[in-house]
Amino acid sequence: MNKPLLGAVLAATLMGLGAAAHAQYNAIVSVAPPAPRHEVVPTARPGWVWAPGHYVWRGSEYAWMEGSWMRDRSGYEYREPRWVQRGNGEWVMVGGNWEQRMAQREARRAERRSPNGDFDGDGILNFQDRDIDGDGVRNRRDAFPYNPRRS
Repeated sequence: MNKPLLGAVLAATLMGLGAAAHAQYNAIVSVAPPAPRHEVVPTARPGWVWAPGHYVWRGSEYAWMEGSWMRDRSGYEYREPRWVQRGNGEWVMVGGNWEQRMAQREARRAERRSPNGDFDGDGILNFQDRDIDGDGVRNRRDAFPYNPRRS
């Protein structure tokens, strides 16, 4: 095998491993998680968020992951991971992610709906766009011009 081809294969493999390392954890389990361990929460640090410890599902049993510091993300709130039980008795982990703060989310929606916004992202400002939501129905005939799934 020649060196350039070998290098390309190695690079592609490493990129795949990096993507897997950042994949979001998701598990559905029929066994209830143990009670959370008591963890001493350190003193707050400016610019950092404490991600508390929690149980994760590893193959056939729960394993404890210690809490850790994470860099704060401006405009976002960290949702700590927790197990919730579904109606069918299964347990699923939710959270463990960053969500945009409500005020910024609402401001973005308002901007998209303003006359100078671009609701459907087609490059035409709303006040000039004859189909604001991009659903194929002109605004004057569309009962719901800001909903691309209904007309």
